[in-house]
Amino acid sequence: MKALAVYCGSATPADPIYIETARLVGRSLAEAGITVVYGGGRLGLMGAVADATLEAGGAVIGVIPEALVGSEVAHRGCTELHVVPGMHERKRQFTDLSDGFLTIPGGVGTMDELWEAISWAQLGYHAKPVGVLNVAGFYDKLIEFNAHMIEVGFIREQHAGIMIADTNLPSLLDRMRDYVPHKPIFAMKAEDL
Repeated sequence: MKALAVYCGSATPADPIYIETARLVGRSLAEAGITVVYGGGRLGLMGAVADATLEAGGAVIGVIPEALVGSEVAHRGCTELHVVPGMHERKRQFTDLSDGFLTIPGGVGTMDELWEAISWAQLGYHAKPVGVLNVAGFYDKLIEFNAHMIEVGFIREQHAGIMIADTNLPSLLDRMRDYVPHKPIFAMKAEDL
């Protein structure tokens, strides 16, 4: 993995564990020589990931919609800053520029990005690992809900391993490196579905 899209919030929650985690992720990826591809913002966890990566000597590629640049939330210190027309183009660039997706805590936008990465993997638009760093139990209920969708049958057995969740960053990165792509829906026949 040479580049990872990091999905996270632009907010700064009161509990310092979230900002500390964002900084840890940025430092760790820089130390591993992994380029960070992210939403291009300077606020909240997004800004913390970018700043920590840059401070550790790593490369950061920001991808930000024009409307957010106009709101002056763009991180102008990125190694590269791509300004795109909207959110669809932003997520497409995340996929094109990265070798996988790492999700840390965030809100609605983070969930949108995570589920799209999972959905696109399931369909066959990409065959890249999708990791979730479950910090302080933040994603416990999401992981439980994902398991429920598998149990009920809305996620096929062959797609059950797309979301890789872990509480430990080094372990998660190892599991993402070892990810073996599944058979995507696009390669299946109707009777397999």
